[in-house]
Amino acid sequence: MKQVDYLIVGCGLASVAFCEQLRAHRKSYLVFDDQSQKSSLVAAGLYNPVILKRFSEVWKAKTQLELALPLYSNIENDLNIKVDYPLRILRRFTSIQEQNKWFTASDKPALETFLSTQLVKNTNSEIEAPYGFGEVLHAGRVDTELLISCYKDFLKQNDCLKDITFQHSTVQFEANLILYKNYKASHLVFAEGFGVKHNPYFEDIPLTGSKGEILTIKAPELKIDYAIKSSVFVIPIGGDLYNVGSTYDNEDKSNLPTEKAKTELLLKVKSFIKCDFEVVRHVAGVRPTVKDRRPLVGRHSEYNNLYVLNGLGTRGVMIAPYVAKELFKFIENNEALDAEIDIKRFNL
Repeated sequence: MKQVDYLIVGCGLASVAFCEQLRAHRKSYLVFDDQSQKSSLVAAGLYNPVILKRFSEVWKAKTQLELALPLYSNIENDLNIKVDYPLRILRRFTSIQEQNKWFTASDKPALETFLSTQLVKNTNSEIEAPYGFGEVLHAGRVDTELLISCYKDFLKQNDCLKDITFQHSTVQFEANLILYKNYKASHLVFAEGFGVKHNPYFEDIPLTGSKGEILTIKAPELKIDYAIKSSVFVIPIGGDLYNVGSTYDNEDKSNLPTEKAKTELLLKVKSFIKCDFEVVRHVAGVRPTVKDRRPLVGRHSEYNNLYVLNGLGTRGVMIAPYVAKELFKFIENNEALDAEIDIKRFNL
């Protein structure tokens, strides 16, 4: 029977970030993933420190970016890939009033680092933006699909990945160890995203789930190297391709793309993009969202070596490295979790 320090279930952004903590501290681990959860794979991948609907700071934005950017850089270096692309994000204004709200927000200490005070005029004839744009600073895009694909290859090469469904009913407990089939581990971390709904140990955590759908369009005449945020995001990904998204559906919990969402996205993007384009891809996934918009991290109430790492919502690229480090310190150093992310806030 092989023994490792950690068993991890799931291989999305949360799991990748936690594996990086384990690698950095020379811990042994094994990851189980059956590719049933798609939210990390279909994510737009933006790291954006500003909530652009309300012109307010993202929760712990500075702390998250300070952890996230070095982590993705390390992965790029170790795996010899490119996944992190610094990217200008321009918020399209729809009125003079929105311009004024932007400049008011830029004076706030928490936002002055992230909001440019220079109005960006529209010079692209294929974009309808008579009131111009506000520019978000220190933003970018992570190619989450490439990241996870390459990271899984890396895990396989190091015999650290099992492409099979984890069977919760097979877990056994012996003294301070977890027994699972032919493996022993000191700790078991569930990073299953919305799949945690099928986990008997954490099925009661208040994960609501929000389905998101994204289109990829080919627009040769658009020619922009920055992201636009209007009623939807338009994000350049190279080769005249742009991701357009996303939708929010709290009822449908499937990973199947829908015509309804496609129609919604097309109507919105055509309201400010004037050139012709074609849809070349349409994907969907259920985000692991929480009612208070904070992650779900912590220890099982009965089994001391079972943990959950979940609830990253719509900002997994930024949040994952932060919560992964918090959980690692909690397990290994017995450091208290940030109360805002601890599942105990829900009496679990």
